[in-house]
Amino acid sequence: MYEGKTIAVVVPAYNEQTQIHGVLETMPDFVDCVIVVDDVSADDTCRLVDEWIAGEGESPRTVLIRHEANGGVGKAITTGYHEAIRRRIDVTAVMAGDGQMDPAELESIVAPVVHGQCDYTKGNRLFYDNAWETIPRHRFLGNAFLSMLTKIASGYWHVADSQTGYTAISLTALETIDLDDVYPRYGYPNDMLVRLNVYDFRVADVPIRPVYHVGEQSKMKLWKVIPTMSWLIFRRFCWRLVRKYVIRDFHPLVLFYGFGFLSSTLGMLLGLYLIAYRIIAWRPVADTSALFAALLFLTGVQLELFAMWFDMEVNRDLKVKLGPGAKRDK
Repeated sequence: MYEGKTIAVVVPAYNEQTQIHGVLETMPDFVDCVIVVDDVSADDTCRLVDEWIAGEGESPRTVLIRHEANGGVGKAITTGYHEAIRRRIDVTAVMAGDGQMDPAELESIVAPVVHGQCDYTKGNRLFYDNAWETIPRHRFLGNAFLSMLTKIASGYWHVADSQTGYTAISLTALETIDLDDVYPRYGYPNDMLVRLNVYDFRVADVPIRPVYHVGEQSKMKLWKVIPTMSWLIFRRFCWRLVRKYVIRDFHPLVLFYGFGFLSSTLGMLLGLYLIAYRIIAWRPVADTSALFAALLFLTGVQLELFAMWFDMEVNRDLKVKLGPGAKRDK
């Protein structure tokens, strides 16, 4: 336990035979339950975890759950969350099975949730002093791009490093969110932030040290992940606007976003048409047509910026300043 609260750690694992033992061995003593979820590994991951559980004695704190079919890292995490809910765990953290999350930082991840300062914490590797030198450049840039999109989509404008999986969440938040509907693969953390925002849960960033080159094997291909993730983030953005600002409570920012997107899109398409007409037909374009296209585009961008500003104001109270006795920013 940690300060009177039960703590569980979900460890999603897929072909982690070289790393899983180190993750279990370095798990802090205050963790009450370690939930390893094997996503149909083809190596000896399950055998190694079973041996570890056998070595813990009659009352092991580690439990192994095996998927019957590969569901993705998000599905593995939500399976672990369901087990934590069943056990009535107060705070549930997530640590990957590849050893890229420093167990020494687990306390700083769970403490804000234990203290009631927030409902969900996530590690932020981008705030680390030497992040640019430590994180592979292509990952840093890809992460920064997806984090920017996730800020807009989720409404948590104060958070960054949206792709980190080092998180902790309260039991109340777990029981509120429809875990069975969460995106099951690499878009899981982005989808989770969107869903948390719909229910006005407080989210905090915790600076953590990025860990690379410890024997992990990346299963992501950025050239495939970024387009897929961008589309997912856009769809979740639209879903959040409808759920939070139409169904739960109406807010005019939906109209600003809608008309802004329509106007900027029409202006851009008209502008491209005029450029193509000028090049192909080699004829001059009327000044009024060019001006109209520019006006449409700039008006749309302005409406979208106003919508973002409204969204920031609505979600301002969800920003958490960590520290002893910290409360919501006012």
